[in-house]
Order: sequence, then C-alpha cells, then structure tokens
Amino acid sequence: MIWPRISWALTPKAKRKISILGLLLLLVVVVVSSNTFWRFLYPLHHEEYIRTAAAKNGVDPLMVAALINVESKFKTENVSHVGAVGLMQLMPETATWAAEQSGLPYDGPTDLADPQRNIELGSWYLAYLKKQFDGNWVAAVAAYNGGPARVQGWMQDGEWDGTLDTSDKIPVGETRHYVQRVFFNYEKYKKLYAP
Repeated sequence: MIWPRISWALTPKAKRKISILGLLLLLVVVVVSSNTFWRFLYPLHHEEYIRTAAAKNGVDPLMVAALINVESKFKTENVSHVGAVGLMQLMPETATWAAEQSGLPYDGPTDLADPQRNIELGSWYLAYLKKQFDGNWVAAVAAYNGGPARVQGWMQDGEWDGTLDTSDKIPVGETRHYVQRVFFNYEKYKKLYAP
C-alpha cells in the first residue's frame, strides 16, 4: 500500500487565518492585562460616598467596595430573596437599629435604595461589627452575612477560629463562600485602587 504524500505547506488562506488568530490572541492578552479591564470587573461606583462613609467610621473603603461588589454588584435597588435592600444589602430591621444606634437619618426601607444612605448605614454597621469582634475583619465580614450571634457562637464553641486561613471551617456554606468571595474581591480592589 502506498501512503499519500502529506504536504505541510500552508495555503495563503490558512496563513491569513493563523495571523488573524495570533492578532486576536495578542489583543486578548493586552486587554486582560490592563487595569481598565479589571476595573470593569471590579468597579468603584459611588466612590465619594464610600470614601466619606468609610473615613467617618474608620473602615477601609476598599473593604466596603469589595463587600458591595459581592452583595449587589453595585446595583442600587437590588432586593434579595430575604428582603435585604440596596448596595450593601441591609435588612430593613438592621438599618433601623443601625440608624437608632448611630444617629444617622433613616426613614424606612425606601431609603435603602439611596446609595449615600445605604453606604452610610452599611459602613457604620460594618465598623460596629469590626469593633464587636475586636478588630477582626474576617469575623466582622462573616457576621455581616451570617449574623453576629451566630459567628460569636461558632468562635466560642471552637467550630471556627475567626481567621481567613480557616474559613473553610465556617459551618454554614453561604457564609463560608461569602467570606472567601469578599476577601478575594478585597485583594483585587487593593491591587486596582490602593494609593
């Protein structure tokens, strides 16, 4: 049996296709390596409100931004299936309590769709949780999602030690993934927006 001779020479049409694919690949690499691309994925909308509220409450504005990105993807009128509202996904009861404790203005759930009001209340509450957990950001973020009493219980019972390294030990999957996503986002925000 005689095998047919295979020619490895490329036709002009095949050469053009390879050149176009090479240029497209180069374009993708350039776009993905640019800050513009990453800032599109990790935006910092309402930056003035975030920075002002964070400074007033002594919290990192990039942590607030990371939390907002995970909570609502910066959609101001977002309402969760459990009734949390706005950028920082505050429950109306939590917002009422935070307003009473902080003295911040709050006239009811419709206020939570206002970015400035939502960020003020959410940043105050995040700062409150950070203080409650003695400056432990990881436990504060877990409590923002899972509730402070629940997180305190996990830590007292030895189920979780409150660190990011052991976040895989958080007993509730939603809170475990939430903490990991917020801190992943936080690292991205620090790389993109830190002075």
